[in-house]
Amino acid sequence: MGHSHGPGDAHGHSHGLSGTTATGRHRRRLILVLGITLSVVVVQLVAGLISGSLALLADAGHMFSDAAGLAIALTAAWIAARPATDQRTFGYQRAEVLAALANALVLIVIAVLIFIEGIRRFQGEAEVQTTPMLTGAVIGAAANVSGLAILHGAHRESLNVRGAYLEVLGDLVGSIAVIVAGVVIVLTGWVQADAIASLAIAVFIVPRAWSLLRDVVDVLLEATPKGLSIERIREHVLSAPGVVDVHDIHAWTITSGVPVFSAHVVVEDSVLGAEGMDRVLDRLQDCLGEHFDTEHCTFQLEPASHREHEPEQHA
Repeated sequence: MGHSHGPGDAHGHSHGLSGTTATGRHRRRLILVLGITLSVVVVQLVAGLISGSLALLADAGHMFSDAAGLAIALTAAWIAARPATDQRTFGYQRAEVLAALANALVLIVIAVLIFIEGIRRFQGEAEVQTTPMLTGAVIGAAANVSGLAILHGAHRESLNVRGAYLEVLGDLVGSIAVIVAGVVIVLTGWVQADAIASLAIAVFIVPRAWSLLRDVVDVLLEATPKGLSIERIREHVLSAPGVVDVHDIHAWTITSGVPVFSAHVVVEDSVLGAEGMDRVLDRLQDCLGEHFDTEHCTFQLEPASHREHEPEQHA
């Protein structure tokens, strides 16, 4: 644990940011899923063109967007690992968040295009060959199940891994929809089932993309990290010996798995000796790390006698 003490009343105490982000820790999983996804895209694209199935082509297009999103996420994870500089004091870790934003926007565009073509197909007649259609869909479903197994668990730690997980899940649902449509066509000859399946894929994509987009916006707007209660943190800080008050509290997220916290802490004048400050700072740092999983914290200690000179700008 590193200590950093500024001049006068301002004292900082913080942990350095880890050089490995949540996405970076699961890079191998993403690479493996990317390879599987690209292979299935080729299979489904060929099968879709042979069969004439819009639903299968929609699933292939969705999987291609997933592959593009994975490639963006992996590139962003590499960029995010670059060290901080005087010009970029938090490094490039926000690159992962921007990649997740691009991923969400691509998903929305794909959904709109599929929906438009699905409506057009539903109003007309199209010939669909069910054998290549079902073959491509079954292969896609099997690959998606494998991808979900690879990413399971890691999706709780990173926005980009979560985005990849949701996309693979959407692909699985899409493949199932194509299988159902193929079976319906085989049994009844109703080819509009293919257009309905493509519309179902488009409808399923939108809420997942919106959820990812909302989380990205929260990070970019520096909202309080989910699950972090400012009021509970305030209570823990105030319980530290010698602490009189706390204000100017900020909590935000740099990127997935990297929450940051800062606050002005008013302490009794008697605490401001070197040993007293270290004890208070150690107590506060350990508290946030243990109870709130927030290691990068900055505290500015202020004597109680100086409190009336310190304007409160934030919570």
